[in-house]
Amino acid sequence: MKTLNNIAVYCGSNFGNTPDYYHAAKLMGQTLATQHIRLIYGGGNVGLMGTIADSVLAHGGEVTGVIPTFLKQKEVAHTALNELIETADMATRKYKMIELADGFIAMAGGIGTLEELYEVLSLLQLRQHDKPVGILNTHGFFDPFLASLQKYADEGFMPQANLDLICVSDDPADLLERMRHFEFVDAQKWVRPAWLDQQDIPTW
Repeated sequence: MKTLNNIAVYCGSNFGNTPDYYHAAKLMGQTLATQHIRLIYGGGNVGLMGTIADSVLAHGGEVTGVIPTFLKQKEVAHTALNELIETADMATRKYKMIELADGFIAMAGGIGTLEELYEVLSLLQLRQHDKPVGILNTHGFFDPFLASLQKYADEGFMPQANLDLICVSDDPADLLERMRHFEFVDAQKWVRPAWLDQQDIPTW
């Protein structure tokens, strides 16, 4: 069983068009705090990022923010955290969060959230870490993302088994429990499709 003392949460710096995402962020923060899991996040005080940090702190939990200098200078940094780590750029921020975390959760967000989710998933499939990756699928937000992964597998660009690299739930406590029981299952990454044998195409 995985030990989850520190969880990196990726989520939006906006609130979204329905209150569902706000309430999910508050519940996620409360759940982390009551389970004594430290939140590692992007250090902002806006949108869902600020909401989850405030919720963890309000319930007696601990929060580490990791924020690049240019965002801190835009005055979006949360000033009431237990710890705020400043980095030179976005790339350094991402790898610092990966280093600090025992697992990763993606909540509703935009391009930045998806980039961070894809990063930790890619590193997991390549065995560059063995930490669980979770999705809090509030209001079916990640259904299109999960469908796109299925499309990649259907078209032969990733093994079907890679869909099992992600723990998915719409309930924070259930998601954390799934992540604790996550076990990596290796799959062959490079597969020679049958049609190549019928074509005059140089391959490996």
